[in-house]
Amino acid sequence: METPLTDEFAWLSRTELIVGRKNLERLKNAHVIVIGMGGVGSFAAEFICRAGVGEMTIVDGDTVDLSNCNRQLPALQSTVGQLKTEIMAERMRGINPNIKLNVISEFLTPEKMQEIFSQKYDYLVDAIDSVTPKLMAISNCYFSGQPFVSSMGAGGKMDPTQLRVADISKTYNCPFAHMIRKRLKKFGIRKGFKTVYSAELPQRHSLMLTDGSRFKKSAYGTMSYVPAAFGCAIASVAIRDLIDMNDRD
Repeated sequence: METPLTDEFAWLSRTELIVGRKNLERLKNAHVIVIGMGGVGSFAAEFICRAGVGEMTIVDGDTVDLSNCNRQLPALQSTVGQLKTEIMAERMRGINPNIKLNVISEFLTPEKMQEIFSQKYDYLVDAIDSVTPKLMAISNCYFSGQPFVSSMGAGGKMDPTQLRVADISKTYNCPFAHMIRKRLKKFGIRKGFKTVYSAELPQRHSLMLTDGSRFKKSAYGTMSYVPAAFGCAIASVAIRDLIDMNDRD
């Protein structure tokens, strides 16, 4: 007969019912890093925290902008200007006061990336929406053998039922994934890691040019629930990769 959960883990009683005690212990002993606390990463981080992962590192140097309020978990009109990582850290400690939490409130320079990858993680969640840091993270994970999952583009999408989990080589109808695949070829990476992407064609009318320079940056409009769905799917991939559902005793 199993020993009842201690008070420390009583809040995970419903989790234990579905994954079992051994997997609960696996999650407690795991260390997951989530890079990016935007619309996708903030929800992924909270879902992973609520699953009972015992140690987490969260990374983002950005502060809340008013335009984030339509889709990002830390974004309220009352939190504009505050660090996303600090808001998320407070939420996560409120969920699990015993979590070991490492907070990196910095943008990803090559030096910071090297420092991050000098540490050992059981799993890495790439929720980065900038191309160069994303390529650095993916290539570091790929060549070091670090288990990870990478989010592709949530912008311009409306239907969360069209989300897919697939190897990067199998993605389609995602302009961001197309660009990442093309750039990764220069690193010699064509396949071999999991992504979450949407098979829905993007809403082209929502494309916005974000500066007036010759080399214009662009961004798609984003619906409130789609990044959250991406975060949910990514958290699911991470948790299922960390546990063994054949071992639920």
